[in-house]
Amino acid sequence: MDELVKKAQEARAHSYSPYSRFKVGAAIRTKSGKVYRGCNIENCSYGLTVCAERVAVYNAVSDGETDFEALAVFTEAKDLTPPCGACRQVLSEFSKDLVIILANPGKQKELKLSELLPMPFNKQSF
Repeated sequence: MDELVKKAQEARAHSYSPYSRFKVGAAIRTKSGKVYRGCNIENCSYGLTVCAERVAVYNAVSDGETDFEALAVFTEAKDLTPPCGACRQVLSEFSKDLVIILANPGKQKELKLSELLPMPFNKQSF
């Protein structure tokens, strides 16, 4: 198993998801080689829930890292789980060529963020 996927799987164990029971772990690797993890954190006011992917990005940014090369997302769902639209937009702020690795216990797929979000809202949009 890819080391980044393993870190995402480890992060999933810390998921706070008492409402959906849908546990997600993410790990993002910077171009400097550091890895930051995140898990989804739910709230009884559902709109305040934060996805694992954004937690990982925010952990990295709060440590001064903004150059990313790859993100792994791990769930135990039957089908692979891509980042939601909000996470895709946040990720696009930092890298349109980010490698996204989707994984569950039986499958793994690698693609580019630009495949998931072909027309992001960006600095050129205004």
